[in-house]
Amino acid sequence: MPRPKCCRNIGLMPEKNYFSPKGVKVSPDDEIQLSLDEFEAFRLAHYEGMYQEQAAVMMNVSRPTFGRIIESALNKIADFLVNGKALEITGGEIIFINSNLNPCGNCKRAPKFCDKGKEGKRCPYCRKTIKRDRGESYENCITIKTE
Repeated sequence: MPRPKCCRNIGLMPEKNYFSPKGVKVSPDDEIQLSLDEFEAFRLAHYEGMYQEQAAVMMNVSRPTFGRIIESALNKIADFLVNGKALEITGGEIIFINSNLNPCGNCKRAPKFCDKGKEGKRCPYCRKTIKRDRGESYENCITIKTE
């Protein structure tokens, strides 16, 4: 029996979660499901430009696990683009770190996960020093478990 999957840290939820070719009706068989952890891995590696080791730490997974997640995400995104399928971003066992709680003043993202976002540390996204008007910490993590 395989080991249970650990929850992964997710910094931002996607604003849009469904994409399909314009003007084409897509059947349910042509929909690709991209999990939230695959979306986050893709975002960290390709949008934020992080190295795999950095991004793995952010997601609270090992570097080899991050590599497998990003490979799966890239395969699904390639299938979506090349074959004109629909893409839905949903599901997975994650710990969502609400970036609206005390975001970084510069880039508006959660500067560190949970209680690690203390005054004087650097935001891992924009590398600016975190400054707080109030002494708040990140204790309000939300766990989302979906199928």
